[in-house]
Amino acid sequence: MQDYEEAVLFLGIWGPFQRRIFFLLCLSCVPCGYNLMSVIFLLATPSHHCHIPAHSNLSQGWIQASIPVQEVGRLERSSCSRYELDAVKNLSALGPTPDPDWIQNHSAPGPGLKLEECKDGWSYSTEYYPSTVVTEFDLVCSEQWKQPLTSFFYFLGGLCGCFVSGQISDRFGRKPVLFGSIAILSVFSITVASAPSWPIFTVLFFLLGVGQIACYIVAFVLGSEILVGSTRVLFCSLFLPFTYTFAMMLMPGAAYLVRSWRHLSLTMAVPGLACLPLWWMVPESPRWLVSRGRLLEAEMVLRSAALENRVEAPLVIFSSETPEKVEIQKPEPLSCIDLLKTVNIRHVTITLWLIWFSMNLSYFGLSFSMSSLDGNPFLNYFLITAVEFPAYIASWVAACKLPRRFSFISFSLLGALALLFLQLTVNGHPAITLSLVLLGKFGVMAGSGVLYIYTGELFPTVIRNTAMSSCAMFSRLGSAASTYLLELATVHELLPWIVVGSLSLLSVVLCIFLPETFRQLLPDTIPQMPQAHCFRRPRTSSTLPEDEEKTKDQTMAPEIICTARL
Repeated sequence: MQDYEEAVLFLGIWGPFQRRIFFLLCLSCVPCGYNLMSVIFLLATPSHHCHIPAHSNLSQGWIQASIPVQEVGRLERSSCSRYELDAVKNLSALGPTPDPDWIQNHSAPGPGLKLEECKDGWSYSTEYYPSTVVTEFDLVCSEQWKQPLTSFFYFLGGLCGCFVSGQISDRFGRKPVLFGSIAILSVFSITVASAPSWPIFTVLFFLLGVGQIACYIVAFVLGSEILVGSTRVLFCSLFLPFTYTFAMMLMPGAAYLVRSWRHLSLTMAVPGLACLPLWWMVPESPRWLVSRGRLLEAEMVLRSAALENRVEAPLVIFSSETPEKVEIQKPEPLSCIDLLKTVNIRHVTITLWLIWFSMNLSYFGLSFSMSSLDGNPFLNYFLITAVEFPAYIASWVAACKLPRRFSFISFSLLGALALLFLQLTVNGHPAITLSLVLLGKFGVMAGSGVLYIYTGELFPTVIRNTAMSSCAMFSRLGSAASTYLLELATVHELLPWIVVGSLSLLSVVLCIFLPETFRQLLPDTIPQMPQAHCFRRPRTSSTLPEDEEKTKDQTMAPEIICTARL
């Protein structure tokens, strides 16, 4: 069969059809972007201390004095213990307020007092979060382990969603999986809001995570297969990530206006419900239809696009095979196992799995760490997310002008060095520290933007969505691991930053062994994949069959119309 992109040249690259697909697919990723960081606001932990019941008849001064002071980087009142309440009641008979010296020196209000647990629950600050999952189910102190575990299950749901959705998408089509993921986000956002207990919330939150990243991955693949040339580059490396980031920035605004976690969960269903009618406006990927041997359906999509673009389609779009012949030779569906069958694809797959794991652990490790900065958390998170815009612009410029490996290595190395140098400034130069953290996130984000494009270019059409989803699955392993990254600070305060920087550096080293894909045609079959450096051998006419030689030469030929492929 003739090359797919040559066959669809008659459509052009930026007609009404392409513009419609471009903007509708961008809209379709709003629900997954909006839901991504819901863990920060739904599971926020306000400052808290042991509750002193009203029947204790203690004055405000004695209530404050009954909470011991501890040093955790700075002096603050204990969150998980209080002085024995009966003893404090006896001391309160000495006067309406405790001795000021006791409070000023952060000492006990009397000799011989012992500490006890928060037997009457906790009092939570309502300055920013009147109601969260943590405050409603008391996931603090001895139950604090449940909070990161809940985030872990959310990202674990994303891992399972990637594993299942990729294979379903390559077997049954991109469109059903895209809108199925959006439906999952909408349905479970509503059900999460009615969770009566922490175990049920965790299960529903896991199911909510199933649809989150799958939605973005399929939208990315569908756009990369329908669009061609510079339009594809603009969509994949700039507008789709921009829309995703913009949707992420909507979450802190919504959380600021809707302070109850149950009501906030309901707002998370709104973008998905608004996007479901797009089903009737977004077609199936004609490139995928061709790869499955469904030429008649692919031609129907392309002829409809030609009418929309007001161009004339050729009488026969795919000329080398008849539909009847294709039905007989319909290819067998591929699975994740096929990503490991040959030496070349196995090398590329495992290398990319490790890179995606490292980069996503670095990204979410930075996000969770930076969201704990002092100040208004809604404003902090809004500004932290906004840093991603210049990173995506940089990755887009690199995608248009520079080789993929060079771009990814440069950005990731910048982020790694910034985070590793952080340990030299963290204790005495807060402005420089903040600048290095932002520079580190810029490098990680720009590298991740290039990584999406690079991964889509390396794998062939017949297994591209499975491959992308498998990589996203490993990225979710990194996301899940990042929820426990801050626990390393108990060993050494700089250890989380060192781990994040080292993982970014590991990604740089691994990328060196991958093949370059800049300005090359998208592979459609596994034999057309570019060879990894450690497996590339000189080719001669005597070592390759004539047909395979011709296929490989065509695969590696430079693309005429694309500024950068994908």
